[in-house]
Amino acid sequence: MEPVPLDEDCSLAGPGPGPPHLAAALDGEGTPIAEARHLAAGFLARVRTEHALPVSARAMDFTQLVVSELVTNARKYAPGPVLLELRVTGDVVEVAVWDSDPVLPVARAADPGRVGQHGLEIVMAVSQYFEARRERVGKRVTARIALRDDPGATGHRPA
Repeated sequence: MEPVPLDEDCSLAGPGPGPPHLAAALDGEGTPIAEARHLAAGFLARVRTEHALPVSARAMDFTQLVVSELVTNARKYAPGPVLLELRVTGDVVEVAVWDSDPVLPVARAADPGRVGQHGLEIVMAVSQYFEARRERVGKRVTARIALRDDPGATGHRPA
C-alpha cells in the first residue's frame, strides 16, 4: 500500500524549507498495521538521509512501536479509514493517528496480571508527549518521540 497524500502539502517534504512530514490514509485492506510501521521506518530513514537529521535506533524502534499501537487501536475501535501523520519538529518525531470514533482512549491502571490492553501505557512510557483529543469528526491521538538517544527524553510529559 502506498501512502495516499491527503493534499499536495502532506507528502514527504523534500530537503529545503519546512519540516519533513508524511500523511497517509490507511484503509481496511491488507495489513494496515504492518504497512504503517513500514511507512514510519521509511519516513525516518529518509529524514536521516535526505534531511541529515539524527535518528537513533531507539527512536526508530519507539516510533514504529507507537505507530503500531495507535493504528492497532484505531483499527480495533473505529470503523473506516485511519489517517497517519508523521512530522519532525525540532528534535522529535510527532506521530498522529486520526480515526472516526470520538471516544478518547484511557490508560488502564497498572495490573501485572492483565493480559493485553497495555498499548496505551507503553505509548505513554516511551513518548515525551501524549495527547488524545476529539475532532469535529472522530479523534486524533498524538505522541512525540525524541529522535536522539537521551535517557532524560523518555517518559510521558504532558504539554
